[in-house]
Amino acid sequence: MYEVEVKVRADHDAVRERLDATEAEQVNRVAQTDTYYDAPHRDFAETDEALRLRRESRYEGGDLADEETVVTYKGPLVDESSKTRREYETGVEDGETMDAICEAVGFDPAATVEKDRERFALDGYTVSLDSVAGLGEFVEVEVEVESGLDDAREGAFAVLRDLGLDPDDQIRTSYLGMLLGAPEE
Repeated sequence: MYEVEVKVRADHDAVRERLDATEAEQVNRVAQTDTYYDAPHRDFAETDEALRLRRESRYEGGDLADEETVVTYKGPLVDESSKTRREYETGVEDGETMDAICEAVGFDPAATVEKDRERFALDGYTVSLDSVAGLGEFVEVEVEVESGLDDAREGAFAVLRDLGLDPDDQIRTSYLGMLLGAPEE
């Protein structure tokens, strides 16, 4: 499975107006805490890979509830025009135990990214309004596909344009990379 993603900095108020105008469906609002790990056998920063443990809680009536945890491996970027990469993800019953397992086999926590995320469905894509601690506001448009990467990327660009955003402003650097001081690509 491939995740085709484009991300831009954007003011959420203006994008919400466009989402309303396009009749996008609000899916949910969540708080995410992502712990990224360094591998003992290779430098993920050099290979452009990531191992992440994500704890996600949904907002219900203003309160956080129902924490879910998933572990994700993200492979290197596969094209020069988006943040498309191979991704493997699965649910974890106990996030604390998964964290302990990672550390026991030599995967040390490298950094944590915290964000509030509002998700919308639009034209087969997920549009996320991300407020990332220490970084600001972003919009991500993504879809998972097994093939047809070029079509999926062009569709994501079209969704950005429908939201009044310019695909040429996209950032290919991850939130983790930005927090660690990598330049925005």
